[in-house]
Amino acid sequence: MDEKVYVFEGKTSTEAIEKGLNELKVSKSKVDIKILEPEDKRSFFSILTPRVVKVEMKIKEGVDLKAEEKEETKKEARKEFKSSEPIDNTESIENIKKFLEEFISKLPNGNLKYNVFEEDNIIKVDITGDDTGYLIGYRGEVLNSIQTLISNIASKSSKEKSRVVVNIGGYRERREKDLQNLAMKIAGTVVRTKKSITLEPMSAYERKVIHTKLQENDKVKTYSIGEEPYRKVVVALK
Repeated sequence: MDEKVYVFEGKTSTEAIEKGLNELKVSKSKVDIKILEPEDKRSFFSILTPRVVKVEMKIKEGVDLKAEEKEETKKEARKEFKSSEPIDNTESIENIKKFLEEFISKLPNGNLKYNVFEEDNIIKVDITGDDTGYLIGYRGEVLNSIQTLISNIASKSSKEKSRVVVNIGGYRERREKDLQNLAMKIAGTVVRTKKSITLEPMSAYERKVIHTKLQENDKVKTYSIGEEPYRKVVVALK
């Protein structure tokens, strides 16, 4: 039995509780929760200061924290990394190709080329050519929008949601290296300060890069919080 009391912070009680459950790797039914600072406790002079809500969590009697952590870790791993069941993407790929033919023909730079193929049950779209920056956008915002559009086109031809990854001008490779470097820097900061760090919202693909890079790190752990499209990765001490 674990008698220790834990305190977690967030902008709302919901965020603080979610952060606590993720860090402790337990379900809500396994802990007693007490809100230390109610969300509506705000004075006139503190209205401009960041809102911080604290919650206290205590493991219930008879709960084996280590056993719960192992089970929750398994669930998180399955959620983030488990591949979907194989599906027939033949029609989806053909529809993507038809869309790309028309889409590229209407762009200012008509010299772009594309390749659509399937790998590990994922439909991959690779677009190459000169001056593709406007199709990528700031931190891949335009690229991700194009990926969402193509994903919707692919899924219309399938009973299940097709998994699609779009790469333009080699951006994914560059971004992956940047995220891997970021993951290592964040891990170092967490170890040094002994404080968890929540990253900015990322796509499922980018979150997976962070998780994968740090999953073998013996000093930190990662998990995701929030709902799409604002889901974030948290890096915390083990």
